Amino acid sequence: MGTLYSEHLTWLHRVNPAFKLVSMAVLSTLLFMLQSPVVMLACAVVCAALWLSLGRATRVARKLIISVGIAALLVAGFHVWMGNYALATVSALRLVCASSLGIALTVTTHPSQLLQVLERLLAPLAKLGFPAQRFALQLALMIRFIEHFFVQWQRLDEAHRLRTGKAGGLRLLAPLSIQMLQTAKRVGDALFARLGQ
Repeated sequence: MGTLYSEHLTWLHRVNPAFKLVSMAVLSTLLFMLQSPVVMLACAVVCAALWLSLGRATRVARKLIISVGIAALLVAGFHVWMGNYALATVSALRLVCASSLGIALTVTTHPSQLLQVLERLLAPLAKLGFPAQRFALQLALMIRFIEHFFVQWQRLDEAHRLRTGKAGGLRLLAPLSIQMLQTAKRVGDALFARLGQ
């Protein structure tokens, strides 16, 4: 499966994965509580500084962040069309900030580290009969499949662009869906072979 994890080591690679995950969760929650365009703009400046501080490590996710930027512009455009300029600013900046935090975590934290963190965080629930390891594995697979989705989309788009000279756009949905289903089946078969469930 493809991954957005970058081998170009940065200062954020050296930060404890548990601290990064908890920080991202707290900061993302705070972003959704903020309603002031000025405060959200300040948050966007901080997120941009974080993104720029990662340098070459963000190269693997540049197309992803560009697509997030386009989505943010569409959201802002809709709210401007509805006449709510403050909501347009807050919504667009919130989307960009939350996405950049998530991508920064993904780019600088190896998937196996995330799995270990999730298992540790959920371990106390195992005493109550909750299948902590299984749930942690499901969360880790969800994160990996999101990464894999964007990596596959990027590969298909590049191949389509080389053949036709144009971006693939919605034409890529069918081959992308087929590839994702095939990957899900392979992962499911591998899990069944190893775990028997």
